[in-house]
Amino acid sequence: MKRKVVIALSILFSLGMTALFIYYLLKHDHTRWQVALGGIFVSLLPLGLLKMKNNPFNIPIMICYYLFLFCSLYLGSISSFYLHYKWWDSTLHFFKGMFVGFVGISLYKYWIPQHARRNVSVGILVLFVLSLAVSSSVLWEIYEFVGDLTFTQTMQRGGNKDTMYDLLCGLGGGLITAVYTLFRKRSLIK
Repeated sequence: MKRKVVIALSILFSLGMTALFIYYLLKHDHTRWQVALGGIFVSLLPLGLLKMKNNPFNIPIMICYYLFLFCSLYLGSISSFYLHYKWWDSTLHFFKGMFVGFVGISLYKYWIPQHARRNVSVGILVLFVLSLAVSSSVLWEIYEFVGDLTFTQTMQRGGNKDTMYDLLCGLGGGLITAVYTLFRKRSLIK
């Protein structure tokens, strides 16, 4: 079932991005066709998970991945939500913080054998989840900074204030997942 969902979502999203790529390429809209081209590549990344013996990510995480791609690439960049709605960017950073936290929980369950989880304190798990969420926010802001230096000059329109606000939103999302981890500690450690 999980395999079929990954394949269906990958094909559906990549076909949509391919259609947008061709459309904006023919219209000579270089900003939007570049976003669509990038969307094709990131939509196909989860197909690499199919080569794994045990895919650590459940269906809700896969759906959230494509939801994030849709919201950031199509709605945010191509449909200009980033320009028209000031809250859009920070909302996505908050969602990304939560999402990466849940990815961290999945990785914890995948990497730590079940018999060893009893010896891992819940504090370590909370710290891992929070660190992963914050690290992803920092790496994303580095990506935006380098992108503005080299290509677009539109990713960090608010400069340092935008960067700090985005980092705080990513931290907030990670904190929500970390608190969830505290309340679900028994089922996560087992």
